[in-house]
Amino acid sequence: MKVRFTPLSLTGLSSALVAVLMFASVALAQSSDAGPFAALSGALLAFVVLLGLGFYIYIALALQTIATKTGTANEWLAWIPIANIFLMLSVAKKPMWWFILFLIPLVGAVMSIIVWMAIAEARGKPNWWGILLIVPLVNFVVPGYLAWAD
Repeated sequence: MKVRFTPLSLTGLSSALVAVLMFASVALAQSSDAGPFAALSGALLAFVVLLGLGFYIYIALALQTIATKTGTANEWLAWIPIANIFLMLSVAKKPMWWFILFLIPLVGAVMSIIVWMAIAEARGKPNWWGILLIVPLVNFVVPGYLAWAD
């Protein structure tokens, strides 16, 4: 598999990383009198940020691969946080106005499962793979399986 980064995706990724690191430095500067607790909280914040960044990259790569394998145009949208919902709707062959439903708190979770079920069908897999998004920790495996399984 060949991973391609467009200049737009690299710019977005680097600007998001800079914004998070600036927020972390401001948070640490405000609690500089706490001593070792500030260092521990800074290390914990850095760990959580790196873990979240890793998951984001994994999901974006999986979604980009799914879009490429299904022949959906503009697979680079997987790297843009809100635009990746439009890419998922394109892969699932659902109407674009469903994006509004993603913004409603509980309805968005249900819509996400419905869209991932349609994405699984677009990849030629059983649609119950989309239902597995409900199961904690398994929901990280589903996008990878749909992207890289034959």
